[in-house]
Amino acid sequence: GDARVRGQTGVVSERRGSYPFIDFRLLNNTTLSGEIGTKKKVKRLLSFQRYFHASRLLRGIVPQASLYLLDEDYLGQARHMLSKVGMWDFDIFLFDRLTNGNSLVTLLCHLFNVHGLIHHFQLDMVTLHRFFVMIQEDYHSQNPYHNAVHAADVTQAMHCYLREPKLASFLTPSDIMLGLLAAAAHDVDHPGVNQPFLIKTKHHLASLYQNVSVLENHHWRSTIGMLRESRLLAHLPKEVTQDIEQQLGSLILATDINRQNEFLIRLKSHLHNQDLRLEDAQDRHFMLQIALKCADICNPCRVWDLSKQWSERVCEEFYRQGDLEQKFELEISPLCNQQKDTIPSIQIGFMTYIVEPLFERWAQFTGNTPLSENMLNHLRRNKAKWRGLLHKQHSSSRSNDHSGQVTGSQEQTLNEEETP
Repeated sequence: GDARVRGQTGVVSERRGSYPFIDFRLLNNTTLSGEIGTKKKVKRLLSFQRYFHASRLLRGIVPQASLYLLDEDYLGQARHMLSKVGMWDFDIFLFDRLTNGNSLVTLLCHLFNVHGLIHHFQLDMVTLHRFFVMIQEDYHSQNPYHNAVHAADVTQAMHCYLREPKLASFLTPSDIMLGLLAAAAHDVDHPGVNQPFLIKTKHHLASLYQNVSVLENHHWRSTIGMLRESRLLAHLPKEVTQDIEQQLGSLILATDINRQNEFLIRLKSHLHNQDLRLEDAQDRHFMLQIALKCADICNPCRVWDLSKQWSERVCEEFYRQGDLEQKFELEISPLCNQQKDTIPSIQIGFMTYIVEPLFERWAQFTGNTPLSENMLNHLRRNKAKWRGLLHKQHSSSRSNDHSGQVTGSQEQTLNEEETP
């Protein structure tokens, strides 16, 4: 089918169902391992349209979230957790278990109600629920990291940031709705591999978006396709829906890690010049972009138990890509070689060069609120723990290399290596 359709906004958008849902589990199928071994074959497999995703709405099926089928004890615990949804130690993994895998749908329904968005935009509850289910189900549960639980985690973080006094007093209902929707859908239909992988395998998405923000563009267009199909905003004026679609795109595209310096430099400039005017829609939108970027990479700023789980999950996804690349004789991407790239080293680098610079500026913007201070404290403690684990790994490898003997000079070298 035609992979592109010109929408109301005058830009090319993806039609839901026109793109393959990339299922990389196929590549791990042992029955295929002997049959697929060339770059040409893997490219063909990755770009093959396995099936069209028939619209649930067109089939007349109303999705039912299984939350309502749960035991009352689980429902009670889930409701109790929702009463504390603005707390930074919110355990999204526990919440996902309590809602039987419906953390994103349940969270969104609650937050849209809490923020008064349903009433303000006169949204139909059944249609809204259907739309949320569409988003949740378009995430790939087989991805260790880029799945619906990550989307729910980012949405909960965004909710916390939207309540920061410096921002909250200026936000309109449109700003809040856009922030929550962008957080929920920012990684929708993520294939579990990164942009360089799609480019070097000549995937059709890379060709469509000319190797620029390939995944982010796909997430945005997929979201627009679902939004139009659901007809959630069909009762609003055309110019309003066009604006919502464009702003959603601007927010989701801001999560491209390749644009990190661009946003950081601009934020530093605003803070230095003290020229942010949040009464102005453009400045508010920019800070929503920054808030979403923070929410997307806030895992190192969570309590250790949660942060560690996320770190292990994202590295597992990296390693799967590396295994795939090795299997098909492609160059293994940075951070994806399980033999060389350890979880502690990946996390320390990520915290140092990506997370710390952004969250230090976010704290400067918020005025060092309790939440910002809490996040930075967690970040520093978590980094110290990863340094400790890296030190143990180095010590262990040195011991193995020298038959269990570590000399005093070696110990001194290790200590020097791990000094912050």
